Amino acid sequence: MATAVSQYLDDVRDNLRLDLASQTEVIRELQTHIEDKLAEMKATGLSEEEAARVCLRVFGSAKLVARQIYEAHSQGSWRQALMASMPHCLFALLFALNWWQGIGWLVISLGLILSTAIYGWWRGRPVWLFPWLGYSLIPVIVAGVLLIYLPIGWSWLAIVVYVPFALWLICFVAIQTIKRDWLYIALTLLPVPIIIGWFLAVAEEGRWLVLSLDQIQQSARYIGLSFLALGATVAAFIRLRQRWLKVTLLVVSGFLTLVIVASYAGGRLNFPVFLVLNLVMLGLLLAPALLERRLRRSRGQTTT
Repeated sequence: MATAVSQYLDDVRDNLRLDLASQTEVIRELQTHIEDKLAEMKATGLSEEEAARVCLRVFGSAKLVARQIYEAHSQGSWRQALMASMPHCLFALLFALNWWQGIGWLVISLGLILSTAIYGWWRGRPVWLFPWLGYSLIPVIVAGVLLIYLPIGWSWLAIVVYVPFALWLICFVAIQTIKRDWLYIALTLLPVPIIIGWFLAVAEEGRWLVLSLDQIQQSARYIGLSFLALGATVAAFIRLRQRWLKVTLLVVSGFLTLVIVASYAGGRLNFPVFLVLNLVMLGLLLAPALLERRLRRSRGQTTT
């Protein structure tokens, strides 16, 4: 009996996708309900094994129970929605108010994002953390790009040391996030195709690695608008309950935001590039789901 109930609770836990504190509380409550139901059935004369079998059948499949619990507990508060949307709104302000031109504002913003991401990670990875987590990787990527401009001897040494560390850090964060829920890594990577799109839109003609300050200046308000749209998307994502609605929201919002980028890029993003960016967006959504499935299969094989 104990083995069957423990396995049932483990299956529910594996499919919950809630934060650790909520998950522990929910499993404890479910275990109490199961034990009460078992006591009632054993009082009718059923053996312990028969009572466990009937009880678990009454409760239903572990996946169904986990989905019902998820929908009951997955809706974040308005405070969490506001916290999750803040990094997108911060970047929207940087461009809408032309603060991006001041290195001080950029350093302050990235410092705030990095410290908030570290705080959230060590506080149990609450749901509002993941948008902050995506932006916190920007300094890691920027530092890697700056290594190119070091003297030749130092650049190779720095790349040999830095690149493996950066790749390890990104993979570690991605895997730990996917273990929680693949939707959160998709939420983390949501700005990537938008940033790539604007990067291509404001690059100098024929020199996509060199940004045009004039183009950024002309497009600053629309860049801010696109980040504001991402902030609204994240807030709505936190407030939704059903997973299929969350997935649909990410796909539709990503597409519409790319439309904003293409519309105000002044013809600098042609249709093939727009199509590729949408494929990148879909890939960033689907790849975490496939990786999560693979991790769950390997975990199941290990336990068996």
